[in-house]
Amino acid sequence: MAFVRVNGGVVHYRDEGPRDGPAIAFINSLGTDFRIWDEVAAILSRDFRLIRYDKRGHGLSESGPDRYDMAGYAADLMGLLERLGVARATIVGLSIGGVIAQELYRRRADVFHALALSDTAAKIGTDQSWDARIAEVERGGIEAIANGVLERWFTPAYWANSADDLAGWRCMLTRSPKQGYLAACGALKRADLRPYAGAIKTPTLCIVGDQDGSTPVDLVRETAALIPGARLEIIQGAGHIPNIEKPDVFADLVAKHVKSARNAA
Repeated sequence: MAFVRVNGGVVHYRDEGPRDGPAIAFINSLGTDFRIWDEVAAILSRDFRLIRYDKRGHGLSESGPDRYDMAGYAADLMGLLERLGVARATIVGLSIGGVIAQELYRRRADVFHALALSDTAAKIGTDQSWDARIAEVERGGIEAIANGVLERWFTPAYWANSADDLAGWRCMLTRSPKQGYLAACGALKRADLRPYAGAIKTPTLCIVGDQDGSTPVDLVRETAALIPGARLEIIQGAGHIPNIEKPDVFADLVAKHVKSARNAA
């Protein structure tokens, strides 16, 4: 395990693959840690330098204040990249990770080699939907929302055929620090990157599972349409976390996107 203090908090991270390979940084989704990228990393680590980390308030990273905004999450990642000596990278953000990636681009476009936005949008949810989730977690903990969340994360086929894995992911979700989860919900409620999406100039790939119950295909398509030249790829047979259900497809899309961006540079 590796830890580093950046932006006032301790971050848990993993840095693997060839140091001279193209760098890819992964940002995980709400209620998860960087283990959700394990199978994708196993595929890509031979050719790419991979940086994975637990965002603030998740996994083994410190939580920090109860209120935290996207600018803070973006600064956390920027601080990590600087400490690791990574000048430019392809940033891959899943769900809230995609919102963090968009916020980081708004502030530090110079660090982007390319951008991949997975199962995310420039604006996710409404004030009412986030208020309802926050209230439910405050009353009953993350356990109170776990089944509904998992139904949006994974397809019916995964539920039917991967019961043991599903139980493990449920444990990861329910063991997430409550404070960190609620802080992230509040940040998502306040975040609206739609006014800035048109300024994204780096090569951008938008990915979405065809059965995503959290950020459906049409929502991701709307965000892709806001970003000049963005390409949309729909992964069949996947929910909100296609890197778990279809890691080979996901890894191939990311690898080809990185190589295409390098060839176009």
